[in-house]
Amino acid sequence: MATHTDSSQDTQSLDVKPHDRKHSDTTVFGNENTDLEKDVRVIPENTSPADSDDPFGDETNAEVKYRVMAWWLASLDRGVILIIGLGALATYTGYVIGQFKLRYPRVHNMADAGQIMFGPIGREIFGFAQILFLVFVMGSHVLTFTIMMNTLTGHGACSIIFAVVGTVICLLFTLFRKLGDVSYLAIVSFISIIGAVMITMIGVGVERPGTGEVDATVHTSLYRGFLGVTNIIFAYSGHVAFFSFISELKDPKTYPKALYLLQGCDTSMYLIVAIVTYRYAGEGVASPALGSTSPLLAKLAYGVAIPTIIIAGVINGHVAAKYIYVRLFRGTDRMSKKSLFSYGMWALISLILWTIAWIIAEAIPVFNDLLGLISALFASWFTYGLSGAFWLFLNKGRYTENRKKMLLTALNTTIFAIGAFICVLGLYASGRSIKESASGPNSTGVFSCADNSKASA
Repeated sequence: MATHTDSSQDTQSLDVKPHDRKHSDTTVFGNENTDLEKDVRVIPENTSPADSDDPFGDETNAEVKYRVMAWWLASLDRGVILIIGLGALATYTGYVIGQFKLRYPRVHNMADAGQIMFGPIGREIFGFAQILFLVFVMGSHVLTFTIMMNTLTGHGACSIIFAVVGTVICLLFTLFRKLGDVSYLAIVSFISIIGAVMITMIGVGVERPGTGEVDATVHTSLYRGFLGVTNIIFAYSGHVAFFSFISELKDPKTYPKALYLLQGCDTSMYLIVAIVTYRYAGEGVASPALGSTSPLLAKLAYGVAIPTIIIAGVINGHVAAKYIYVRLFRGTDRMSKKSLFSYGMWALISLILWTIAWIIAEAIPVFNDLLGLISALFASWFTYGLSGAFWLFLNKGRYTENRKKMLLTALNTTIFAIGAFICVLGLYASGRSIKESASGPNSTGVFSCADNSKASA
């Protein structure tokens, strides 16, 4: 199970940038063209360390040396904190989802959870949001497929054709009705993404495409900065499928083991890839990051990543189709029959979902913008906000039972508020970015044949 949810986000999550420096300037503390040399007091060579203003003094023979941090570490600190912090919080919220499932075994998806909490209205709202979220993620895989094909072929054909080809391939693999049939492909997906990121990390380490320079100060707008945060959040957006995966476990009580394995692997990989690529590629990290190397290595990385780009999208497509299929035929013999009607309905549902996903990929052709919108609208709630609500629902009337309960009540209330905050600010950030991208110099336009691999860099 851990492999399923892990692979469903890996390719997208590789665009994580520990620090958004896209709109940085060279202003030093707000004063342009400041002549720093006039304000710097030069200390003669014969001046003793005690006479200088250095708080650490002369560290030449010191046992504990403080000035050991490189510039790129200083730039990374906020990104690293976000990756680890959001990952730890996502692990806890995933655990709460498991608690909710054990309390209500009949819950198969977010819609079922919504019905338990808020009745029929909750079921419809949660169900619609879950389907919409999964279809948007499917669209991001179609978009990634077009970026990959444009990179591999040097824009050898119209991007719309590449999108259609990717959609058809994903549709064919989604025709398997059982998740177990698809899950074996996840092993190939895992090997694929590991190989692709290794090529990228080794490539940027050898080629060092970054300038190696660091600005004294970095200025970025609120929406640009938060758009980088939403990209990190997207890396932990697999929670929407957790109920479905738990339902198909032989022993649902083993779910925490799978969760810890998943989150441990996820966070470790995101952290390592982010640090290495940003260290050597600098502010020029592409999105997805597989394009941060030379054209030859980028083609090699994307070629190795083909299985995970397709399979991860297929898993999301399967979960979406399964929700609709179960909703239509739950409690009937159609659920278990291998009839022409059953296969036909499954194929029709899959076709409709992948067609909508293709439309989304063509309508929002910039990868970063699409990820930001998905995170703001859906990951904010499914990964964070709703889990806080689940815990509050499970412990209703027991909030002040003891000190532990009081602390957990405060924690889960805060988690719900965090989800709302991410949603509101994320919508503003992604909406403004989509507007600017549409009118920017690298804009490819909607439903365009243009090369979108350059627009995502």
